[in-house]
Amino acid sequence: MKIGTAWMCGLLLASVAMAQSTLAPDPAASSVEAEKPMLKIPAGTRVPLTLKQAISTKTAREGDPVYAETAFPFVVNERVVIPSGTYIQGKITRVQRGGHVKGRAEVLIHFTSMIYPSGYTVMLGGSIENTPGAEHTSMKDSEGTIRQDGEAGRKARSAAEGATTGAVIGAVTNGGKGAGIGAGIGGVAGLAVGMLSRGADVRLEPGTSIEMEIQREVAVDPSRIPARREF
Repeated sequence: MKIGTAWMCGLLLASVAMAQSTLAPDPAASSVEAEKPMLKIPAGTRVPLTLKQAISTKTAREGDPVYAETAFPFVVNERVVIPSGTYIQGKITRVQRGGHVKGRAEVLIHFTSMIYPSGYTVMLGGSIENTPGAEHTSMKDSEGTIRQDGEAGRKARSAAEGATTGAVIGAVTNGGKGAGIGAGIGGVAGLAVGMLSRGADVRLEPGTSIEMEIQREVAVDPSRIPARREF
């Protein structure tokens, strides 16, 4: 009976030892994983993107997500590091609507992650460097703020058109003497309308071409990057 019990205890201990050896991490494997060669995307790299959703300073809020995808593959040492069609995710970090009298509409976007077709996700810091596909906008600063073009000319035209209309109405209703009075009234009315209306909003349509600049070096695992687009 004692022999049987001892045999069972020995078998149990052997099983536990085998399980521990199976579950324990292999130091050699961990070392290989740590030494896996990585590809580096240097800071300052510019990547052309296509915007996937509309963005407008009229409705956008700080923290809103931004979705885009790469429009052209990026290559390092004859190896595709960022395939075309890789998803880029970011967020709106600042938004400002155009003012009634001064102040242009502005929006600031930062990109935070890059998602490969395989699902492999890399964190990054990226900003917008240029918006070649957006009309009536320009880059305000090195942070990547997109600003609506000025509207002083449009508001001046509005006032001038109001003056012209007022002059015509004044001349018709009160003879030639009313033309000058009508012009003055029309000019003031046109200026008032310009001051009451907000400046135009920045609006980026789906499909707009933008250029992202990677702000700090990014390391990627080449074994997780597909050799070609798979979707």
